[in-house]
Amino acid sequence: MQTVSTETAEFEVLGLGNAIVDVVAYADDALVEELALARGAMTLVDWERMEFLYRRLGPAREISGGSCANTMAAIAAMGGRAAYIGRVHDDELGRIFAHDIRAAGVTFRSRPTRSGPPTARSIIFVTPDAQRTMNTYLGACVELAPDDVDEDLVTGAAITYLEGYLWDRPEAKAACLHAVKVAHRAGRTLALTLSDAFCVDRWRSEFHELITTHIDILFANESELTSLYQVASFDEALQRVRKDVRFAALTRGAKGSVIVRGDEVHVIDAVRPARLADTTGAGDLYAAGFLRGLTAGLDLASCGRLASACAARIIEEYGARAQTPLRPLFEAAAAGAQRSPLPAR
Repeated sequence: MQTVSTETAEFEVLGLGNAIVDVVAYADDALVEELALARGAMTLVDWERMEFLYRRLGPAREISGGSCANTMAAIAAMGGRAAYIGRVHDDELGRIFAHDIRAAGVTFRSRPTRSGPPTARSIIFVTPDAQRTMNTYLGACVELAPDDVDEDLVTGAAITYLEGYLWDRPEAKAACLHAVKVAHRAGRTLALTLSDAFCVDRWRSEFHELITTHIDILFANESELTSLYQVASFDEALQRVRKDVRFAALTRGAKGSVIVRGDEVHVIDAVRPARLADTTGAGDLYAAGFLRGLTAGLDLASCGRLASACAARIIEEYGARAQTPLRPLFEAAAAGAQRSPLPAR
């Protein structure tokens, strides 16, 4: 089978997403109920609501985040060549975001804007069960547009990874579709994460069209997948998605995950975290492990095991950026893996 050579690509993975600074704090269940928050989901809020929630927040940490950016940072932490496109304002949080992602080893060339809304931020309430409830003010992200897409980065990346949350703004969606066209012209691979079941509910038909016509690698959890196909069971959704996309990496929480490529199916056990601290970023780190393994030429089962190990590692920590080294996880997976080069489009 003809393969894509990641060695000749400047980057193994390029991410396009919402550049967000996370404001993370622990909260009890009573506060979540009092504030009428959608537990476990991401809710878009305006500036007034953001200020109100911030006033109700306990002691917090500001951590550079954004789903796709978390994935790119983790890929870089495992020795992968990663780049990122996202829009930030020339303000304090914008400078924090740019510094942190570059310090993580990710190429970030996006120039900050000096007009328009401030840098995006997400207030994340973490409850005692480690569930995270996100309330996101998109700020500068709403102005992400096709002109922000660096075509050289897209053509120079083996895989371009798109964040489903971008569909919530027309210009950001247009930026994604522009990146899709550029990647196709260059013969590159495209990946998508569905991001959130509520996001799928909003954009189901458009996501389905995108997946069947452009996407090579799909990431989704069980609720996102069943929402996409409007079916009652995971097994029903699995049979649908295997016909629509070349690769699907499907997570099921404590039940583990399933990796699908046509008739090839790998059931991957979940890795039990040493402690349950915060589920923020578990899906992001799962995607990072899978993509790092895939671009390194590991077989699909090994990619899935690496992905699960990365997800478990971040659950043990506070926030979505790993504080302990991830490279040993990749090295352990690579040592026991077979080689399975990434197929060409």
